[in-house]
Amino acid sequence: MNKYIFNKMGSDDKPWPTWKIALAFGLPVGLISAGAYVYLSKTPTDVPPPDKKVRDDPEGSASVPTTPTKEEAQRSVDEFSQNVQLSPEELLKQKIQECQEMKNEGNKLFKQGKYSEAIEKYTQAIDNCPESSHTERSTYHQNKAAALEKQENWQGVINECAKAIELNHRYTKAFLRRSKAYEKMGNKELCLEDITTVCLLDNFSSTPNMLFADQILKKLGFERASATYRARKHRLASALFVKQYFNGFQEDITTDPLTDKDRSCSKESGFIRAKIAWEEGKLDRVIDECTAEIQEADAPPEAANVKDADMESVKRDRLAKSLLVRATFFLLSCRNDEAQKDLNRVIDMEDANPKVRVNALIKRGSMMMQMQKSDEAEADHNLAAQIDPVNADIFHHRGQYFIIMNKVSEALQDFNRCIEIKGDYALAHAQRCYTKYRQAFANGDIVEAERATAEFQEIITKYPCCSETYGLYAQAESDRRNFEAADNLFKKALEIEPDNASLYVHRGTLLLQWKQDVVEAINTIKIALDVDPECDFAHEMLATIEVQRQNLDQALYHFEQAINNSRTEAEMAHLHSLRAAAIAQTNIKLKYGITPPPLSQLPSAPL
Repeated sequence: MNKYIFNKMGSDDKPWPTWKIALAFGLPVGLISAGAYVYLSKTPTDVPPPDKKVRDDPEGSASVPTTPTKEEAQRSVDEFSQNVQLSPEELLKQKIQECQEMKNEGNKLFKQGKYSEAIEKYTQAIDNCPESSHTERSTYHQNKAAALEKQENWQGVINECAKAIELNHRYTKAFLRRSKAYEKMGNKELCLEDITTVCLLDNFSSTPNMLFADQILKKLGFERASATYRARKHRLASALFVKQYFNGFQEDITTDPLTDKDRSCSKESGFIRAKIAWEEGKLDRVIDECTAEIQEADAPPEAANVKDADMESVKRDRLAKSLLVRATFFLLSCRNDEAQKDLNRVIDMEDANPKVRVNALIKRGSMMMQMQKSDEAEADHNLAAQIDPVNADIFHHRGQYFIIMNKVSEALQDFNRCIEIKGDYALAHAQRCYTKYRQAFANGDIVEAERATAEFQEIITKYPCCSETYGLYAQAESDRRNFEAADNLFKKALEIEPDNASLYVHRGTLLLQWKQDVVEAINTIKIALDVDPECDFAHEMLATIEVQRQNLDQALYHFEQAINNSRTEAEMAHLHSLRAAAIAQTNIKLKYGITPPPLSQLPSAPL
């Protein structure tokens, strides 16, 4: 089952981006419990206003003192009692009002573009404002930061926003302004912390803020992936991964079983030896044996052992297949540059078997998608369709490409064509059905959604051994919040394909969404690692669950395992993004006491 098709489509027409799910869910993907914050106490309003007949003369007159008469003394006492002095609360109000007037003057200057003068007024307001007036002081610091921002004084902005936030840990505007200043300073990690805090405080209600956070996460992810992907030691994917990868092709003739005649040629053919090693599970020998075949074919004519034209044709066919198999195993070892060279060479061999060239084009198209070169990917699939218009693999894989590109109508057309060519291709039936269901679900078309679910049942009746059908049907039932039905479908899929690690991860995620049973979900996902210890999907999910449980050390461990086992640079960038989001979330909790809500308060997340 393709986890990316699951992740592409959420429970609505616009699924949460991965970063948001990571921050809010702790799953590849939630919102705030209130913390204790400082608020300014309300000023008492029951103190009577001061008497208007306050004496103009200051205390300590310069006139010569005389001894008052009894009547004068009594009159002075009466006058003193009438001229009540300002209470501490009233003095505080007066002081704040004076500072507010300074701030308002600063605001006028700001609007006139006189930023230096505005900064002076805000500074006066700060200097004169009582220390206990946290709300007002935080506002003045934030306003000063706004003026400094106009002057592109980014360090000044950061300093003033920090003072505002120290006084008010929930000051969204200050967090947002500081995040942008951090971006200008090139500090993406602290930028991410602040914009994530903004998103948590505003309950993920602002699309521009979410897009900004997504942008920063992507930049962090790709920067870190580019620094580690090419430098890491390449190794072949697990045997289970290799098996499932090749199961995605129906017309790859390099997987055809060897005949006895083929086996008799093993001594002189590196390709035949590669196939035998492949059959025996000795996958680490496949590339070397294919290389031997290629080197012999590339040898000078006098060194080649070619007896006749028929043998030359056979060796030419083995060369093309060796290049394709070696390219595929390069891909499965994350050696993409070497893979692309071999794929290019096969594609340029116009005399090669069309199925070999088409398979190479499909695989190169997938590489282009991983490199986010969608136009090149589509061009490769289109060329493949011209070379062999009755090859089911082309339309199956191009249909998946169209799903990723959100071209649902085109995807349905290709799935239909795939089924016309190969009517018993159960997976194509299931993917077409799920695509129709998703289209109906997104459009709120209940009737079409019901038809799609009924079609799932028909496909299961006709092809009861296709685990992918059960898995996709389970996703549809989960969308409809029929969790028990979805769980039963995942169980059935696992009965059919117990060594499919991704199915355990999907089921564990469902249990988390359905029952909020973290322990059962973790135990289920860990079975995936028993099946395939290199399953990056399982480590990714365990990491994000541990983030939700606030176990950062465990989360980081699983993120590192997922990163080490990721197959492409794009996957690695995605995982680095999730890891950065986890660290940001933890830091936000430690600094400001802001945490995501329980899973039960979240909207449905994609499996």
